[in-house]
Amino acid sequence: MRLSARALMPRFYFHLRNDMDVPDDEGKDLPNLEAALEQAASEARKLAGEVVKENGRITLSHRIDIEDDQHNLLASVSVRDVVRVES
Repeated sequence: MRLSARALMPRFYFHLRNDMDVPDDEGKDLPNLEAALEQAASEARKLAGEVVKENGRITLSHRIDIEDDQHNLLASVSVRDVVRVES
């Protein structure tokens, strides 16, 4: 009997919380919460860059909430946490 990769890895959901909330209905299989935090940080940086290009501004309080498959909030990663503002 073979186990699928899905059976070995938990599923994490990444809900975008910014000017409008965008729920993640699909989720992503990752090995652990550390990997989910890295994924959220990467996505938060990408989104911040897109907003800057489109609007010329950035909102540091925008965030990605990470939930497990039971809809428990595990962590939040805000743009403030992953982007350094220098002058």
